[in-house]
Amino acid sequence: MSYEDGWAAMNLEMPARVPHYEPSVADYHWDLVRIVTGMDVNVDSPSELRLKASQAFVRAWNFDLNFGCSVGADVLMKKITNMGHAEYAQDGRDFDNDLYSAFDNPEEALAFDPWETYGEADHAELVQRFNRHYREQCQLFPTAVNTTGIYTTLMSGMIFIFGWDMLLTMAGLAPDRLGELFNRYASWIAQYYNAIAESDAPILYCHDDIVWTEGAFMRPDWYRKYVFPNIKKLWAPAGGAGKKIIFICDGDYTQFADDIAACGNHGFWFEIFTDLEYMTQRFGNTHVLVGNGDCRPLTFGTKADVRAEVERCMAAGKDCPGFFMCISGHIPPNVPVENALYYYDVYNELGRR
Repeated sequence: MSYEDGWAAMNLEMPARVPHYEPSVADYHWDLVRIVTGMDVNVDSPSELRLKASQAFVRAWNFDLNFGCSVGADVLMKKITNMGHAEYAQDGRDFDNDLYSAFDNPEEALAFDPWETYGEADHAELVQRFNRHYREQCQLFPTAVNTTGIYTTLMSGMIFIFGWDMLLTMAGLAPDRLGELFNRYASWIAQYYNAIAESDAPILYCHDDIVWTEGAFMRPDWYRKYVFPNIKKLWAPAGGAGKKIIFICDGDYTQFADDIAACGNHGFWFEIFTDLEYMTQRFGNTHVLVGNGDCRPLTFGTKADVRAEVERCMAAGKDCPGFFMCISGHIPPNVPVENALYYYDVYNELGRR
């Protein structure tokens, strides 16, 4: 009943069980995948075998949702900053210390024109890109509700282009000029949002890391002048076409949840740092809510800690028709297999309504 339960929750029609989704685990935690599926697979296995094992894991763990994204940093490669990457994957093979900036100074960065560098994309080809990606996701994971989407909506796009050091330097030196730069970027990425509005996908993954773990890193009024008006414009075509828009953001965006809702989204994905109580009380009957499960009890805790974390999430979200259980910090490869298996058992036990 994965697809049926996921679709019901997406439409705020409370299913008999709380649906769930666990990002990355089927593609990174190969020890867990091997135990759950019985397939002899590891990080060095051929890509075809890893894909089959991931598909088998998604079925075995009864995923109701699969967030798929088509547009990311790939569309920015003509001019991009590399901030490196910490270890996440097994054996730390995703570690990257090759740091470089695409800009020599803040003045050069503030004058940047995305249209001049990245150019105009063919609208029909973009629509086909989103349709092709959505169809591929549905073929790969037919038992889950699938999406296509855009990772580099606004702030995240700017982070990829400039890197944190240059972005914060510009913010300190010339916040309004930075805002104008945000406006230029929004006008450029809009061509992707205009195309996704015409795609066949009924649900859109719309990612933007607008905050840090601690919350906003710019003044709230700056966000309300340059971030949310642009996001509202970007989402308008998709919303007008009847698409469901799920906003995804790391960190603590509690203070901006109402601003985001006013932009026209239909759901929120959020980490442990965003206040679950606030989100369920404010949006529990009107929006899809995905996440808030903390991966730290699974990584470092006992079984009692794991149970307590699932109980916390269920106590807040179980009465919300569009709530999906999710360890939104992901279940990385360093989570003990026994804790991950116990988490899934407790979820199944407590997820029945």
